[in-house]
Amino acid sequence: MVLMLLAGAGIGLGIILVVRSLTPARPDLSSALAHIGGVAPAGDGPTETTGRFLEPLARAVGIGHLITPSVATDLRLVGRTNGSHAVRCMTAAIESALLVPALLLVLGVAGISVPFELPAALLLALGVGGAVLPNLVLASEARTRRRSFNHALSAFLDLVAVNLAAGRGVEGALDTAAGAGRGWAFGEIRQALYRAKIMGDTPWNGLDHLGLELGIGDLRELAASVSLAGDNGAKVRSSLAAKAQALRVKGLADVEAAAQSASERMSLPVILLLFGFVLFIGFPAISRVLEGI
Repeated sequence: MVLMLLAGAGIGLGIILVVRSLTPARPDLSSALAHIGGVAPAGDGPTETTGRFLEPLARAVGIGHLITPSVATDLRLVGRTNGSHAVRCMTAAIESALLVPALLLVLGVAGISVPFELPAALLLALGVGGAVLPNLVLASEARTRRRSFNHALSAFLDLVAVNLAAGRGVEGALDTAAGAGRGWAFGEIRQALYRAKIMGDTPWNGLDHLGLELGIGDLRELAASVSLAGDNGAKVRSSLAAKAQALRVKGLADVEAAAQSASERMSLPVILLLFGFVLFIGFPAISRVLEGI
C-alpha cells in the first residue's frame, strides 16, 4: 500500500509539473509597464538566456517541424515567437518523459521487473505527447484571442459605418474608427492601416493582409467589402452594420457555449467524488461475496 501511494504521488507530481510548465507565468510589474510604454527592458532575464540556449537544441532535435503554418498563425495571434514555442514544446517533452524513470524507480523498489520494450515505448509516447501538448494549449489560446478580436471588430465596423454616414470617405472613416478604440485589437488595426499607408498600398489591402496573418476570416471579409466602396464607389454602410450585428450575435453564442461547457466541467468532479464514495462503500461487500464464492 505504501509503494502504491508513493507511485501515485510520483505520477501526480509529474503531472503537476507538466501542467505548471504549460501555464504562462504572471509577468512582473516592471516588465508589464515597459511593454505598455513600448520600452524594451534593460538587460536579459534568465528566461531569455535559457531560451537562447535551448532554441538551437530544440531545432536540432526536430521540434521545429511541429510549428506548422497554422501553428505559426496562432503564434502570431498570441504574440509569441516560433523559437520560444519550440523551447516550450521541448521542455514539455522532457518533463513528460521524466515520468518513466520515476515510475521505473518505484517499480524497482517494489521488486517488479518489466521488459525493456515497455519503458521504451512509454518513454517515446510520453515524449511525443508532451511535445504536442503545447500546440493544443496554443490552439485554445488562439481561439480565445480570435473571439476577443471579433468582439472588437464588431465595434470597429459600427464606427466605420457611423463615419461613412457622416460623409467621410472610406480611408478617413477607417482611420477615425481605428483611432477611436483601445486595446490590442484596435492597435493591430491601426498598425495595419499605418503600414499600408507608408507602403503606398490601399487600407483595405492592409486589413486583408492582417486578416491573413492572424487567421481571421471576418477581417478579410471586411476588407473585401470596403474595397468595393474604395475601388467602385459602392455604398457598403448598411452591409457593414449588418456584419457588425452578425459578429455580435456570433460572439454572444460563443459566450453561451463556453458557459455551458464550463458548467458541464464543474459537474465532473462531483460525479467522480460520488463514484469514489460508492466504490469505497461497496468494495467490502463485494470483496466478501467474492471470498465466499
